[in-house]
Amino acid sequence: MNFISKTIGLLINIVSYISPKAAGNLALSLFSKPLKGKKFNEKETDFLDTAFKEELEHEGLNIMTYRWLGKSKTILLAHGWESNATRWRPLIENLKAQNYNIIALDAPAHGRSGSKSFNAILYSEFINIVSKKFNPDIIIGHSVGGMATVFYQYKYQNTALEKLVLLGAPSNFTGVFNRYVQMMGYNKKVDKQMGEIVLEKYGHLPAYFSAGDFTKEINTSALLIHDERDRIIPYQDAKHFEQNYINAQLITTQGFGHSLNNETITEYINNYITN
Repeated sequence: MNFISKTIGLLINIVSYISPKAAGNLALSLFSKPLKGKKFNEKETDFLDTAFKEELEHEGLNIMTYRWLGKSKTILLAHGWESNATRWRPLIENLKAQNYNIIALDAPAHGRSGSKSFNAILYSEFINIVSKKFNPDIIIGHSVGGMATVFYQYKYQNTALEKLVLLGAPSNFTGVFNRYVQMMGYNKKVDKQMGEIVLEKYGHLPAYFSAGDFTKEINTSALLIHDERDRIIPYQDAKHFEQNYINAQLITTQGFGHSLNNETITEYINNYITN
């Protein structure tokens, strides 16, 4: 995979000497298109068939939601990159047993939701549409789903939202971008052009989109869970959140990696949302 990444990066670097903007667009397009998380196997399909399914809409894009009805508080689940709503199955089964009302959505370009590309800003708008419809008391987000959740709460300041749970969430776009640039071996022309395209499209350079900094403006109580050995999102991102998010507590784990999808994590979540 590393050889393939570097080869693609080299080709895009060559393009940058002819047209920096074309190279930047190619690099961003590659960055925003998940390779996995779109298709469901039979077991996953059977699980999702136990839910009430409803499509919502944002700017012409469909948002697929799944609901498991309960009489307790409403919990919204936002999965991460190259995943889909089925990643929550163990947690959903646990929450169902406690009679929570559960909502899960597929992110842009994932599962059964629309869009040809993905980014956390668009994902936060999906979360906003779903939140308006179902009024969650709690949002749980994994990885970039956690980042998108912070983007959502920072922008919309939903005062009805009681708690957030952020699992292995990246604290800033810059770190994600830099790791991508290093993985692909892009030159400075490509790196710079990617930033300029983001500025043109969203009105800010990538450095502005810092979930860690945004939490300074969020009062909603939060639980942060991050593994010290996370190889996808560095543990320092969790420390960035902790330093800025006044109303948050950090649980540090060891040996659970980035997925954080097991009984121990479920117990941490249960203890937090019930107290």
